[in-house]
Amino acid sequence: MNIKALLSATAIASVAFAGAAVARDQVQIAGSSTVLPYASIVAEAFGENTEFPTPVVESGGSGAGRKKLCEGVGENTIDIANSSSRIKQSDIDLCAQNGVTEIQEVRIGYDGIVFASDISGNSFAFTPADWHNALAAKVVKDGQLVDNPYTMWNEIRADLPAQPILAFIPGTKHGTREVFDEKVIIDGCEENGALKAMVDAGTSEKDAEKACMTLRTDGRSIDIDGDYTETLARIAANKDGIGVFGLSFYENNTDKLKVATMNGVVPTTEAIAKGEYPVSRPLFFYVKNAHLDVVPGLQEYIEFFVSDEIAGPNGPLAEYGLVSDPELAKTQEMVKNRTPMGPLN
Repeated sequence: MNIKALLSATAIASVAFAGAAVARDQVQIAGSSTVLPYASIVAEAFGENTEFPTPVVESGGSGAGRKKLCEGVGENTIDIANSSSRIKQSDIDLCAQNGVTEIQEVRIGYDGIVFASDISGNSFAFTPADWHNALAAKVVKDGQLVDNPYTMWNEIRADLPAQPILAFIPGTKHGTREVFDEKVIIDGCEENGALKAMVDAGTSEKDAEKACMTLRTDGRSIDIDGDYTETLARIAANKDGIGVFGLSFYENNTDKLKVATMNGVVPTTEAIAKGEYPVSRPLFFYVKNAHLDVVPGLQEYIEFFVSDEIAGPNGPLAEYGLVSDPELAKTQEMVKNRTPMGPLN
């Protein structure tokens, strides 16, 4: 894509939506708090360097953003949903029910999920099994599946610090929570034998995975429904707390937080790019194709976002912590062609 050509683009004339007099002139975006800072950087640069208004970017969580995208077509509905987890079939079904029939899936790069505590506190070297043993409602102890008895990290593994278990994890509306459940809790449940114990006891694998994700409710696992700044504030108020963050947020708060290793790997953009860090995930945004020729600047914003100059390895998003997608050129071609996503794999 030629950014210079885009920067000299002339604003598109407003076109009427079906049932609306005049289209709004700003791109409207909502969704993931993880994608929010990246989208905000792009929106500001887009507003400063083109003749289009700066897009409005709001947070609210990945699931909430996808739900808003699927409310329907028209100027009172958003154009883009940011998401730190992949769209679900239930979202696609809701979209279809409300007349949103073509959606673009745009992968912007990769991020890691990190586990961090107060900068002056203990150092931790975790495995997924440690986290399942610490937070699951049911764990295997002495060969039996029992209610979680652990209160200290060193009870789980002797070489972990003698520190009370207290975890601040993303609430269920966050895309980060979905990845945490899948890549930490379920993987840990399999590693420590709890999943096998449930299946051996007659539970179906699907129900066993669901049971793996059932967390304790005694105050040692606390859902945070706000963004990462709330998790950071909780840790500042309770030095025993360990929080779950996106890598970029941690990298911008290294003066306050100490990061843990996972399976012996320190989370860095380099480790994620090489596929070495085990808890990483792709980041997306989803576009309502019906709005592309109606909302001024929408197509241009999408192309701007995934350009080499913005989302490439030397762009401002990489400087903020995004791991550039090695298949960015493929995404650029899909965006140029407005290719709607096909069936989910």
